[in-house]
Amino acid sequence: MVARKSKTVTWDTVRQFALSLPGAEEGTSYGTPAIKIKKKLMIRLREDGEAFVLACSFADRELLRAEQPEIFYITDHYLNYPWVLVRFATVRHDQLNDLLQRAWKLVTHPKKL
Repeated sequence: MVARKSKTVTWDTVRQFALSLPGAEEGTSYGTPAIKIKKKLMIRLREDGEAFVLACSFADRELLRAEQPEIFYITDHYLNYPWVLVRFATVRHDQLNDLLQRAWKLVTHPKKL
């Protein structure tokens, strides 16, 4: 049996997942499409179009980067901020729900995490 490669994740895929979360609304951030919860940024398309920027705790970010550096990374700009960059080309559809729910919880309940 030949394994089929799943479709590549796109901004539209991420957007649809994110908008299914309570209170999620479309907006913009730094001139790019974004999803916000009560005007707080949760996720946005990166300017290069090859990744998205996701709210993420520092601890989770380090684990994700250590375990899957082909998917998760940061640039110097994000070093001191609770965000992680996620590559569309390598993130899997089955990872999106968990990633976006964690980001939603971080944005909606930052003191509990």
